[in-house]
Amino acid sequence: MVQSFYDSVLEQIDVTAERISLDKGVHKMLRQPERELTVGVPIEKDDGDIEVFTGYRVQHSGARGPCKGGIRYHPATDLDEVRALAALMSFKCAVANVPFGGAKGGITCDPTGLSNKELQRLTKRYIAMILPIIGPRRDIPAPDVFTDAQTMGWIMDAVSMYEGKTVLDIVTGKPLDLGGSLGRREATGRGVMLNTVEVLDRLGKDPKGTTVAIQGFGNVGSVAAQLLHEKGSKIVAISDVSAGYYDPDGLDIPSLMNFVETEDRPLLCNHPECQGFNTIDNDSLLALDVDVLIPAALENQVHSGNADSISADIIVEGANGPISKNGDSILNEKGTTVVPDILANSGGVIVSYFEWVQGIQSFFWGVDEVNANLKNIMLSSFNDVWELSKEKDVSMRDSAFMISLDKMAKAIELRGIFP
Repeated sequence: MVQSFYDSVLEQIDVTAERISLDKGVHKMLRQPERELTVGVPIEKDDGDIEVFTGYRVQHSGARGPCKGGIRYHPATDLDEVRALAALMSFKCAVANVPFGGAKGGITCDPTGLSNKELQRLTKRYIAMILPIIGPRRDIPAPDVFTDAQTMGWIMDAVSMYEGKTVLDIVTGKPLDLGGSLGRREATGRGVMLNTVEVLDRLGKDPKGTTVAIQGFGNVGSVAAQLLHEKGSKIVAISDVSAGYYDPDGLDIPSLMNFVETEDRPLLCNHPECQGFNTIDNDSLLALDVDVLIPAALENQVHSGNADSISADIIVEGANGPISKNGDSILNEKGTTVVPDILANSGGVIVSYFEWVQGIQSFFWGVDEVNANLKNIMLSSFNDVWELSKEKDVSMRDSAFMISLDKMAKAIELRGIFP
């Protein structure tokens, strides 16, 4: 039986709590979200019918600052998934040392079956329903699976209409014309690239010529592919929900990037030259004999049922929770180096922090400044995790969780329990 995503996260918390002798009361607090909201989201469809969707917002911990986390639209989204993602956001922010806690939101829906107008109505009604618990000093949403800068623009507009003033800092990941930050769209994928290059360097490997397979060719996977291609890496396989393609000599990443950047809904199966590609299914992609595997799709893609088939020496987690706890144990026994999600894909929340700061100040930075600051924080965080993993002889995931739980415990202790 495949372990659930939420159970994997709770088990990681429990294992880490025991390893660092975490106070029992703090342990209980970190296992329990601070606040959960489930809402019904009715909208009028384009044909006049009323449909009601289910939405969620979970705030895991505000101990280190306002809660922060994305909003995803996906048919499989449920409360347990959002709980797990909210907890991971808390730990991710702590590892990166940005002053946020963790939150996450989502709507159970198939966005590919909704028109642009329907998505706009869905987004604005959802935000109206969760508005009592979000805000620039409470909880700041951001994009996630099947949401983007346009979605964040709709959210900013809805909140601004309720407030009677423009509220730039209610969300991050906004369009540039609405107070977004340069470099934010590429930030998560850029962070994945930085972590990949750094772990290769630490293991004495050259990114040039390194073979890479990427599961998930959305915003994170496509940007990581582009930037690693520019470093000279050979991207031999990619996939998304619609198709997977493989070429042992390396795929034409510039052509693929041009496709995803110019199409409205860029499913790989619609690529005009896809007939010339070798197709590959998900299981085969994950099992490819490559130097680096980047799972950048959804959670629990590598688990106890398929972890033995993984051939890559290095895995860099572009998605949240793509490896279950049981799967992770198998990979550790095999000696696979895994750069965990709470480190590897933290570029998005780091630049979201930059955007939040810029919005508060109404003073915006150049892209070089954004990318330089991102790199400094990312490599500093990587070094902390790497060094502790060597000192304590634990995996990078265990090291990252040790650092994050320790930081959160200190914040809780310093604040004291209210009242």
